Order: sequence, then C-alpha cells, then structure tokens
Amino acid sequence: VQLVESGGGLVQPGGSLRLSCTASGSIDSINLNWYRQPPGKERELVAGIRATGSTNYADSVRGRFTISRDNAQNTVYLQMNSLIPEDTAVYYCNAVYYYNLVRYVSWGQGTQVTVSL
Repeated sequence: VQLVESGGGLVQPGGSLRLSCTASGSIDSINLNWYRQPPGKERELVAGIRATGSTNYADSVRGRFTISRDNAQNTVYLQMNSLIPEDTAVYYCNAVYYYNLVRYVSWGQGTQVTVSL
C-alpha cells in the first residue's frame, strides 16, 4: 500500500495538531505506526496501533498523543496535544503487513511538525 500523510505545521507550545495518514488500499489487516525523526537524530517510534486495535506509545508521548484508526476511510490518525518543542520532527506513517507469508513495510513521505513560539 502507499501512504500519504497530512496535517503537519507550525504550532505554539501547548497547542495541538492532528496528523492523518491515508492508505491506497484496505488497512483492515495492517499494523500501523507513527515514527518521527527530530533534526540531527535517528528516527524513533512514536505510537503504533495493531489491526486488533491495541495500541502502544513511546514514554515521551504517552498521555499526550493518541493514535486511532478508521478502517472505513483507510486512515490512521495521530492526535497530538500539549505539544512541546522537543516534539519538533518530521513525522512518518508506517505500515507493516503480510501477503502470501511475505512481510512488507511501507512508509509515507513524511510531514513536518514544528513546535515553536
């Protein structure tokens, strides 16, 4: 599947943003994740949601970010609240799925989130 992110932008500390990632096909059986890459740092897992609906979060965002999915819209969301400057990064959507026992990984193009006054 191909993934397209949207919703990034510039926001003040304490503000909120909602990122969206829409897939080109059905996401019913796909595990979906949000990663981010801060300037000069490695890419890191932010949150994940399995096909079953179970979720996991990085310690740094737990309680502030919420990942959710709408299978009917083939879309996964990342609601980000109480943003801090350390959340500044390029955010990437990631899909992991299996087809004929072969594991596939897809990435979106990324969307910039900047938290600053």
